[in-house]
Amino acid sequence: MSKTAFITGITGQDGSYLAELLLDKGYEVHGLIRRASTFNTKRIDHLYEDPHEKGARLTLHYGDLSDGARLVTLLSEINPDEIYNLAAQSHVRVSFDEPVHTANTTGVGTIRLLEAVRQAGVMPRFYQASTSELFGATPPPQGEDTPMYPRSPYGAAKMYAYWITKNYREAYDMFAVNGILFNHESPRRGETFVTRKITRAVAAIKAGQQDKLYMGNIDAIRDWGYAPEYAEGMWRMLQADEPEDFVLATGVGYSVRDFLQFSFEAAGLEWEKYVEFDERYLRPTEVDALMGDPTKAHEKLGWQAKVLAPQLARIMVNADLKQQTMNGQHYVDVPADDIAATSTHAVER
Repeated sequence: MSKTAFITGITGQDGSYLAELLLDKGYEVHGLIRRASTFNTKRIDHLYEDPHEKGARLTLHYGDLSDGARLVTLLSEINPDEIYNLAAQSHVRVSFDEPVHTANTTGVGTIRLLEAVRQAGVMPRFYQASTSELFGATPPPQGEDTPMYPRSPYGAAKMYAYWITKNYREAYDMFAVNGILFNHESPRRGETFVTRKITRAVAAIKAGQQDKLYMGNIDAIRDWGYAPEYAEGMWRMLQADEPEDFVLATGVGYSVRDFLQFSFEAAGLEWEKYVEFDERYLRPTEVDALMGDPTKAHEKLGWQAKVLAPQLARIMVNADLKQQTMNGQHYVDVPADDIAATSTHAVER
């Protein structure tokens, strides 16, 4: 019999790739979406199956992590084998503007879901989407045993979610794990996140629709990977014999300046001619360097990142260039294997 999975945040970047992966593996997939007056399922529209058709394996349910009663009802009805909690207010800079909302969805939303599991009387394997922002001010490389020092309301909310997941694992013998994922990007990345902001600007500048790109701190170093590979890592964590927390990362760091260079070079442009500084994009507290140590995931899960930032920038720029001719109607994915990954700008751990 096929397994059943429940995904919160299914309409996001990670949720869409994870849904694809699970459907390919024969799962029945249920996703939680927020009610809106406009369609907000763009990333998963290509997966849509008419529920009237026999054999449809993707079902979407209205709900929200702020509504614990609704979560209990849904879990009782679905009785999933696996739960992937990917929903959150996940924009770090925005979390400074909306700290209470971030705490309520990103932090307290996690315990609502864990409590819903208990109250519904179901026994799924539970994946919690943790983040490299947990490490914050702690110098790299950062692994599962690295001390945590979050530097934003988002990081602090994720810290609560991380520890409450561990607590429920120990207190109630739940198969509950934290996936501590370092930055992972794709053509489906939200337009306000820095990598997609850059690649969309490159495409617009190349098309003559934009003159400048305004940036904040471009010296910050991040460990950028390719989102579809990280979705595979999430799934592998829930297939393990024992529940453990894992870091997923490439193990290689690049600065935002490097990513600018890779992206503009992919379109045949010089980034210095178009990029200007704007202090409004600075954070009240900055995270200087995040670079993960994925050794445990490689040894225990057989997982390893293959796409690094230079290749990733090309994938995203090529997709945004193609999207210029499609009037924003669809997301465009470029096969990673079609692009060579070479760079001399890596900051190796």
